[in-house]
Amino acid sequence: MDLDQWISKVKDGQHLSEDELQLLCEYVKEILIEESNVQPVNSPVTVCGDIHGQFHDLMKLFQTGGHVPETNYIFMGDFVDRGYNSLEVFTILLLLKARHPANITLLRGNHESRQLTQVYGFYDECQRKYGNANAWRYCTDVFDYLTLSAIIDGTVLCVHGGLSPDVRTIDQIRLIERNCEIPHEGPFCDLMWSDPEDIETWAVSPRGAGWLFGSRVTTEFNHINNLDLVCRAHQLVQEGLKYMFQDKGLVTVSVLFFYDSFWIFGSIIFLVMFLLLFFFKGVVCT
Repeated sequence: MDLDQWISKVKDGQHLSEDELQLLCEYVKEILIEESNVQPVNSPVTVCGDIHGQFHDLMKLFQTGGHVPETNYIFMGDFVDRGYNSLEVFTILLLLKARHPANITLLRGNHESRQLTQVYGFYDECQRKYGNANAWRYCTDVFDYLTLSAIIDGTVLCVHGGLSPDVRTIDQIRLIERNCEIPHEGPFCDLMWSDPEDIETWAVSPRGAGWLFGSRVTTEFNHINNLDLVCRAHQLVQEGLKYMFQDKGLVTVSVLFFYDSFWIFGSIIFLVMFLLLFFFKGVVCT
C-alpha cells in the first residue's frame, strides 16, 4: 500500500479502487482491534464533532486547524450519512489512521451503523459511486472495530452520545463487547444515542434510543471517575460548542462547518485561544 499516494488521490477528489478500499479497511481493522474501548490520548489534541459526509469542510478544517500528524485529532463519530461525500470523508479518515495511527483517534457514532446508513444515504452513495454494495460492506465492517470513547490526560472523556444508567465507571465501558452492530438498548446503545437535558437524573429519550441525562448524573459520573469534563457530539449547536449544567461537567461539540451553505458560529482560532487560556491543558474543541 502506498498510503501517501492514496491520500493525495482522495484529496484530489478521486476514489480508491474497490480492491484498494478493501485492502485499506482490512489494514485499519488490524490497528483498531488493538485499541481500548476507552482509548487514552495525550494533549494537545483537537476534538471534532459530527462530519456527516462534508468532505470539503473537513479539508477546510485541516487547513485551518492543522494537518495530521502535526496536529492530533479525536473525531467523535458520525462520519457518514446526510452529506454528499460520506465515502470520501470515511476514506480519508481511514487513510490518515493507517498512515498516522497515534495521531488520530476515531470514535464510533450512532450513524456508524448498517441500519442507519441504509436509510440516511451512505449505502446509496456507495452504490452510486462503485456500482455495487461492496464498498459499503467493507466500510461498515470497520464500524464494528471503532472505539467507543477516548480519555484525554485521564480527565476529559470523549464519547459520541452521552451517559448510560448502566455505566457508573469508566471500567464498565472497557468491558463492553464492541465488535458488533450497535444494539437497540443497553450501555453500548446509550453511549451512542443519549443526550443531556435540563433535568436532574434520567428521562426517556424522544429519539427512541438512549436516554436523556441531567446535571446530577453528570456530576456524579465525573466525581466517581475523577473527570473534569465529558465531551460529546451528536447534536448541532449554533455556537460550535455548548456547555451544559452551569458550564460544569459537560460540553457538546459540533463540527465547525456543518453543511455546504451552513457555517457554525465561531472559529478554530477563537476556540484554540479561549480553551488553551481558560480551560483544559491543550484540548481544543472544534
